[in-house]
Amino acid sequence: MRFVNPLHLLLCLSAALGSTAAWALPSDRDQPIHIQADSAELDDKKGVAIYRGDVVITQGTLKITGDTVTINQNTLGDIERFTAVGKLAYYEQLPEAGKSIVQAYGRTIQYFASNERIVLIDQAKVIQEGNTFEGEKIIYDTATQVVNAGRATGDTITTPQPRIDMVIQPRKKTPGEQSE
Repeated sequence: MRFVNPLHLLLCLSAALGSTAAWALPSDRDQPIHIQADSAELDDKKGVAIYRGDVVITQGTLKITGDTVTINQNTLGDIERFTAVGKLAYYEQLPEAGKSIVQAYGRTIQYFASNERIVLIDQAKVIQEGNTFEGEKIIYDTATQVVNAGRATGDTITTPQPRIDMVIQPRKKTPGEQSE
C-alpha cells in the first residue's frame, strides 16, 4: 500500500464514484462527490481506498459518515461496495422529490452498488417517513425502499436485540377521506 496525496485521491475517486449509476439517485448522480477525512490510503492494484477519521462523503442529497470508510472498486473502476464503520455510522438520502430524507444508522454500514442495497449491522436503525425499524441487522433496498429487519448471524453484536422494534405512523388522510 502507498499513501497518496488526498487531493489526487479525491479526484481519482470522484471520477470512479461518479461512474457507477447505482451510487446515488438520478438527481444526485450528476452532483460532485465530496470526501472529507483525516487521512486517506489507496491501493490501486487491489482497488481499495480507506478513509479514516470523521469521514464524511456527500453527493447531492446522499451523505455517509463513519470513523472509517472503505471503498472497493472492480477492475473497471466501478464501485462494488463501501463499508462505513463507527460508533454509529450514518447514511441519509432523499429518495425522491416530495419525500422525507431516509436516515440509517449502524455500527457497520455496507452499501452494495450492484443491487442498491444497504446492510446495517449492530444497533441498526432506519427512519423513513416517520416510521422506524430497529434491530441487530437491517437490509434496506434503496431502489424499492423496502426494509427487512432481523437477527444478525455470525457477526459480533455489541447490543443484542432478541426482537425487532418497529414504529409505524398512521397514514394521514386527505380532507375527502376524513368525511367518508
